[in-house]
Amino acid sequence: MKTTTIEIQGLIEEAIKSSYSYQEYRILVSNLLEQGKSTGQVQSEALTNYSMLNDRRMKRLDKTLKIDPAITESFSKANTNITWLVLTEGWCGDAAHSIPVINKLAELNEGIDLKIISRDDNDDLMNNFLTNGGKSIPKLIAYDTAKQEVLNSWGPRPSIATKMVNDYKEANGSLDPQFKEDLQVWYNKNKGENIAEDLLKLL
Repeated sequence: MKTTTIEIQGLIEEAIKSSYSYQEYRILVSNLLEQGKSTGQVQSEALTNYSMLNDRRMKRLDKTLKIDPAITESFSKANTNITWLVLTEGWCGDAAHSIPVINKLAELNEGIDLKIISRDDNDDLMNNFLTNGGKSIPKLIAYDTAKQEVLNSWGPRPSIATKMVNDYKEANGSLDPQFKEDLQVWYNKNKGENIAEDLLKLL
């Protein structure tokens, strides 16, 4: 049954109430790792290991990430009043590359309020923002707080990486470990530029 616009608004408003700021989310992930856990409702050694790797990656990006001056200027000057609500989990590799960039961009403009929520704890909302029928994350929902309406959404990957994934799947049927490694290399080389370009178009 299709969810109505009003129902989606309600799900978003409820999600915002139980959301985390970026710093709160980073603390949550770290605290869970100390207990040998990851975020989300499914727990396994593999997911915890991914979370540990991602935690280190995000710490590094928080320290080293630099946004292009032209994009910085555009974000700083934008007249906006929106919530960026991001569905994610600590074990997600794409999220580890994307969310530090999203946070840096949100910090450039007081009119952007970044809120982070668990995908697994917000299943009804996630089901309204699927990618090719799947619950792929991270998924950013740009929400006009005053008008209580969804403006657009982004994710789970920046546009160039999305094309890389789609092209590889078309040629090979599925993503193998080698491609996933190549994708990580691309993320590291791109340094968040494609994510910043994509999100500037959403403003």
